[in-house]
Amino acid sequence: MGRGRQKAKQTKVARKLKYFSPETDYRALEKELTSRTDDVDGDDYDEIPPATDDWEDISSPR
Repeated sequence: MGRGRQKAKQTKVARKLKYFSPETDYRALEKELTSRTDDVDGDDYDEIPPATDDWEDISSPR
């Protein structure tokens, strides 16, 4: 396949993907979003370590 035909095929596929809109199941989406109660409590942010200066040992003269 030549470059022109290849590019035309890629353009066709890209156009299909761009304008493709599948049917959205809003009931399934709502069920999925409301079932995640343990992720909302905010405990994940307590485990972040304090910020450190990683460049401190590199920039100091020895």
